[in-house]
Amino acid sequence: MKVLAKNKKALFDFYIEDTYEAGIVLTGTEVKSVRQGKVSLKEAYAEVRNAEIFVVSMHISPYEMGSIYNVDPLRERKLLMHKREIAKLIGYITQKGYTLVPLSIYLNDSGRVKLELAVAKGKKLYDKRETMAKKDAKRAIEKAFKESQRD
Repeated sequence: MKVLAKNKKALFDFYIEDTYEAGIVLTGTEVKSVRQGKVSLKEAYAEVRNAEIFVVSMHISPYEMGSIYNVDPLRERKLLMHKREIAKLIGYITQKGYTLVPLSIYLNDSGRVKLELAVAKGKKLYDKRETMAKKDAKRAIEKAFKESQRD
């Protein structure tokens, strides 16, 4: 499994409840751009329409050699999942405060582009501060440990 892009902001802004793997419908030039790592998940989210899931505002840069075959970099892309998984996701997001957030895009062992989709609940500002404080404390402890190892 080769990770092509990660959404680090999602881990900071949301509590992750559950994750799912979804296929994604792409054109040929989009696949080539994704394989080069020219994809951004920073502002992306997923929504359900007519029992289908679409990822919105995921940016895939146009392929340089693509000419007329390039498509809009911010177009909505359909996600491929089983009906029972979609039904479970619909059950989650109808609850208050839950949303679908893409965490990463990667190539699986057979070379197909997959998207890791998470059911997430938004953090409050004080939760984000707490997360930053824990991260800083962990970093300080690791630094002190490394310095004690050198001596």
